[in-house]
Amino acid sequence: MVQRLIATNGVELSVRDEGTGLPVILCHGFPELGYSWRHQVPVLAGAGYRMLAPDQRGFGGSSRPQAVEAYHLDELAADVV
Repeated sequence: MVQRLIATNGVELSVRDEGTGLPVILCHGFPELGYSWRHQVPVLAGAGYRMLAPDQRGFGGSSRPQAVEAYHLDELAADVV
């Protein structure tokens, strides 16, 4: 397991990255963190997937933009894309 920062869409997301193979991105909801997927990540990585579990913007170790508009659903989706 590697925890790293990934620059995307004008922010940096703290991402848990584990495994190889086809990528699967697990997105948490409010008020969770990428850490919330800690039980699922190793199982799915062991099944041959590359698991990515980011702390969404404003959470955990990820960037925290000040503007309210920065948290619009379009921005959150663009972070993952």
